[in-house]
Amino acid sequence: MNSTRGVFSNLFGARDSSTCEVCGNHYDKCLKIRIDGKLHVFDCFECAIHALAPACAHCGCRIIGHGMEANGNFFCCAYCATQFGVEGFQDRMKLGLNDEERRTE
Repeated sequence: MNSTRGVFSNLFGARDSSTCEVCGNHYDKCLKIRIDGKLHVFDCFECAIHALAPACAHCGCRIIGHGMEANGNFFCCAYCATQFGVEGFQDRMKLGLNDEERRTE
């Protein structure tokens, strides 16, 4: 697999509609995703996630779920957010607790 093929074809616009812009694989069932008017072509979800999903500002992992955002930064979890000084995020909350009960846990 030539990892630069997708990069160069993307830079110079030579990509066709069945070539993944990340890995360069030519595939007849590519995913086509349009964002802000720009068409992106991928051979699998893995390549689409690699190219389009935001990265956690602390650990760098790709955020494919809801994630968290504060001060223009994206985080995969509350722990990573706290490493940037962001307080108040929780990864999980018990259902049925009111705000006072959550503070005393």
